[in-house]
Amino acid sequence: MKLPLSEQFQHDIRRNPFNVALLEGLPALGLPDCWLVAGCLFQTVWNLQTGAEPTAQINDYDVFYFDGEDLSAEAEKAVQARVAEAFRHLPIRIETMNQARVHHWYEGYFHEPYSALANSEEGISRYLVACTCVGAQARSAQSLALSAPYGLDDLYAGILRPNWVDRKELYQRKCESYAARWPHLRIVPA
Repeated sequence: MKLPLSEQFQHDIRRNPFNVALLEGLPALGLPDCWLVAGCLFQTVWNLQTGAEPTAQINDYDVFYFDGEDLSAEAEKAVQARVAEAFRHLPIRIETMNQARVHHWYEGYFHEPYSALANSEEGISRYLVACTCVGAQARSAQSLALSAPYGLDDLYAGILRPNWVDRKELYQRKCESYAARWPHLRIVPA
């Protein structure tokens, strides 16, 4: 019997032991609105679809949290250090970002405006490729909360569809990079 995609997704991302370690360990840090997001999740699915090891070709593991109380770069660096220390035993790179402060640096880095976010899930929804907008957070030892604002159908069908049509060149480069590593993916032009 075929599982609903949300259950299949939970099963698949748990086949990556680093995802499991992060999902189990992040709640102990008490970070507000904390999610494991993006590449470590969708790339695990693509790895499994192509018969690769679940951890293959994953460059980093992204963690979002939302702390509107302190928007300083120093506070974010302190949280990044706490996360790095908590998971120092894992042979992975972890990128931790406060979604409450993205609008402070985004325009200077990407030369485009970026409106303030209300929570981490809104940040998840803003990745360039719609099927990559995914996140998970542990609710209990057995239960995950999922964020997939555009659903999971395209992820499992291998369809790369633009989320931001005004970022065509960056979208195309990102899609080509994904398709070079996972050849079963199909790119929808922006």
